[in-house]
Amino acid sequence: MSKLAGLNHLLTEYHQLQYHHDAVLFQRLKQVQAWQKHRMQRTHHTHFSIKNNQIMADYFLNRLYGGTDFDALAQQIERLMGYAHKAEKMIPENAIKTGTLGITLAILAVRLDEDVAQRLLKDYPTDTPITDEMMRLTYLKLDQQQDRLQQLSLLDTLGLSLDKYMRSFIIYTAFKMCKGAAQKYHFEVMYEFMQDGFIVMKPLKSAEQFVKHFTAVERDIIAKVHAGDLTPFAE
Repeated sequence: MSKLAGLNHLLTEYHQLQYHHDAVLFQRLKQVQAWQKHRMQRTHHTHFSIKNNQIMADYFLNRLYGGTDFDALAQQIERLMGYAHKAEKMIPENAIKTGTLGITLAILAVRLDEDVAQRLLKDYPTDTPITDEMMRLTYLKLDQQQDRLQQLSLLDTLGLSLDKYMRSFIIYTAFKMCKGAAQKYHFEVMYEFMQDGFIVMKPLKSAEQFVKHFTAVERDIIAKVHAGDLTPFAE
């Protein structure tokens, strides 16, 4: 089986998202993503503010939680499948695995937030500013607990993968050798997405420890929401 086969499944999942065909839903989705980003910045302010954590924090907020314009990335992945045989020979396998996991997380975040956006559109006027209370109630109605916990488990796996593979000088050197081909065939967006996995590692002692701290706090928030805590997002 092709090492890139998983990307085809991810593309199918991405194209099935409803916001591609619904401008109102798309706008609400962007507002949900903005709330998520702001909430995480508040919740993890101390952790994210540590100097060596700042690049990784930016990777979380702008790569893994819906900040990236995935239309451009999806288009490049689709084209890449036509070069799959050549790409697999050039791109280190562990870089492909880690990059695919990052893309999986990003699409999962969008899917979960799209569900939230759809529920908000049913329950509130379109132009209602999103509040913590609206999100608390919406999370309860949707009962996304298991999906959100799966998301955090995948994040833990990503932390392990980043430590295990993306610190390797040999793998990074082999990956950098692909840059010329990426530029020649216009795969810059995908190359940069995967390259970020290497870049975030430089200042960190351990990606696993960074992620574990983050996911522990997020699991606590999920537990509070579903236990009926009225202020689960309080700092």
